Formats: sequence, structure tokens, C-alpha cells
Amino acid sequence: MRKLLFTLLASVPAMAFSQGFQVNLHGQKQIGMGHTGTGLLQDGASVLFNPGAVAMLPENYVQAGVSPLLFKSAFSPTGSNTQYDVANKIATPFTAYGVWGPKGSNFKFGLGVYTPFGGLTDWGNTWTGKYTLTSLDLKAIFFQPTISYKLTDRVSIGGGFVYNHASVVLKRAIPLASSTGADGEAELNGKGHGFGWNAGVFVKASEKFTVGVNYRSQVTTKVKNGDAIFKVPASVQANFPQPNTFTASLPLPSTTSIGIGYYPHKDWTIAVDASFVNWAVYKSLDFDYANNTATLQDTHSPRNYKNGSVYRVGAEYKASTKWALRAGGGYASTPVQDGYVTPEAPDANRLIFTGGLGYKATKNLNIDASFMYEDVLSRTQTNIETNLAGTFKTNVFIPGISLSYHW
Repeated sequence: MRKLLFTLLASVPAMAFSQGFQVNLHGQKQIGMGHTGTGLLQDGASVLFNPGAVAMLPENYVQAGVSPLLFKSAFSPTGSNTQYDVANKIATPFTAYGVWGPKGSNFKFGLGVYTPFGGLTDWGNTWTGKYTLTSLDLKAIFFQPTISYKLTDRVSIGGGFVYNHASVVLKRAIPLASSTGADGEAELNGKGHGFGWNAGVFVKASEKFTVGVNYRSQVTTKVKNGDAIFKVPASVQANFPQPNTFTASLPLPSTTSIGIGYYPHKDWTIAVDASFVNWAVYKSLDFDYANNTATLQDTHSPRNYKNGSVYRVGAEYKASTKWALRAGGGYASTPVQDGYVTPEAPDANRLIFTGGLGYKATKNLNIDASFMYEDVLSRTQTNIETNLAGTFKTNVFIPGISLSYHW
């Protein structure tokens, strides 16, 4: 029983720490170009991609977009021909940006609201891993007020304060059957917040090249008084005290990015981005429960993640005064080491393919659409804590659309 509770509770926030739940969907123009943007000057999404570029924007912006995400994952247990699939549910990562500065001023101010981490997964309560996970709903919303200053006609800098509001609901079965034969259920439901910052430098190296460097800090999100809810037979209810709460601290890692923009022709833009994510800060996960029993103890669970990296390339072609065509791709390495892959985050190295369209509806209004496909390579693993063994294969499909008004 103690081992059951340890694996049940200690593995919960793994969902917040894999490439699979780092949501890189921060602007439709950028997504269409492989999600590049650190070294480009495009629109209000520079608030996130590189605050240093904001002061160089020739116009003010108000824009918003959504990227419905369909996560298709399958699991085949070792030694079996059976395949289990997640339910068809759609998550809705969104972005909203505003940029404003007086005409002729070297200053611009910005605000970004975006979702850099999130997930929506439902394996159901009949699959072989139901005692590890049945469903997950994770949301992390960042709020970033920003200021940017143009030092010269070629160099600008910027930075912003970040506030994170996060929520998570995770459910899994407990092998304690009721009189009707139904499994017990555990639900962990919590909200938390954290603080960080985002800063960047943007350089117009020449008429054909721009360069950007961006650093997004670690945001340690603290969950206090999250609800631990257990539905178990009355005969063992004393081992699962109710009501009960938990406290935990979750280090969302820092990201360092460098990007280059190249303009070989007035109608063409080519971009390359490289990002390095400091996942190694996630050494262990510790839970402190308000009410303990001999069965339900505070937990310390090693994770030992490694640093990850993402490499992206993209291009835009202005087909006419109203239409723009975009395409791109990339490769992301997983930070999840062997033995730590879970159904909350069935992560592996992945290939990324994107495309997009831009339409200038009026002088001041743009409509941008994008599509991203991620091929998460199959991975056969045995989890060192739960002993869940088998092969995960995941594909992610993400259409998106945004409106931007500029003046």
C-alpha cells in the first residue's frame, strides 16, 4: 500500500516537465515559420519571443490567437498486441499581446498573456496503466508586462516581469475495489503561482541580417493547499484522511534562445532559431501533506532530467500585397531520461513540421493561420517507479488562427 501511494502521489507533476507539455505556440506568424521569432521583427508576439525587438516595431499592435491542440498518443504494453489510445480531447492554448509607444519615441510598452505549459490527456479507466493515470488537465497562464528601449537605430533592448497562474487536475485509479467491484480513485487538484522575467537584445546587423538573443528565466511555481481527494472503500478510509491538502514547488525551467533573420529579397524572410532549456533544475519532486498516516507519508521522488534543446528553421514569402506564405520545421530533443517516461508525459525526441498563411484584410487588420504537426518518435520504456512497461507513440496536430490590429 505504501508503495502504491508513493508512486501515486510522487509522480503527479511530471506532466509539467516534459517537452510534451512545454507549449510552443506563441504566435501564428511564428508558428507558420517553424515557430521562429527570436531574431525577427514581425508583430506583437515579440513581447514573448524577444522583448528587445519590441521597440523596433514600426507600429503599435493589439492581437490575439488560439491554437487548438489535438494530442494523439497510443500505448502498447510489453508482450501484448493490445493498443490503448487517449480520448479525443482538444486543448486550447492561446496568446494575446498588446504593444504601444508614442510616435517617434524610443520606448515601447507591451503586455503578453500566453500559455507556455499545458496539457489535456484522458486515457480512461480501463487501460492497463489506469493505476498510473486516467486523466490530466493542466493549465499554466503567464502574464508579462514589458518595456523596450531603442538604444540606436540598430540596437534595442527590452525586458518584462512574468507572473504565472497554474492549475492542475489529475486522476488515477486505486486498486481498492468497492462492494460493486469498482476501483477507488485519487484526484489531485491544485492551483499555484510563480514569478520570473523575460529579457532580450535585438540587433539590425545589416540590411540583410538581424540577430536576437532572448532569456526567459526559471519560474518556480508554488502550489499550496492543493486538494488530495480519495474515493476508497469505507474499510480503508482511515488510511486516506479527508479533507487533506498538499504543498509542492515546481521549477519550470529557463530557456535561452538565439535567432537570426535573413532577407535575401524584399519578398523573402528566412529565419533560424536555437533554444536551450535548462531542464536539469528538475532533480526531484517533493510533496508535503497536511495530514499523514502510516500509509500516506510525505514523499521525495527523484527525476534527474537533463537539459534539452530545440532547433528550428522557417521562411516567409510575400506572394502579393495581401498574401504571405509560410513554412518551417525543426527538431527537439527530449529532457526525459530513460526510466522516467510516464503517460502524463510520454515524451521522446520529435520532428516538427509547420505551415501558414497571412492575409492583409485591411490596411490595419491582418488574419494569420498556421498548422503544426509534431511527430514524437516511438519510445519503449519501463518506468522505474510504477514498472509500467511498453511503447508510447504520439502525434500532435495543431491548427491555429489569430487577428492583429496595427496602427
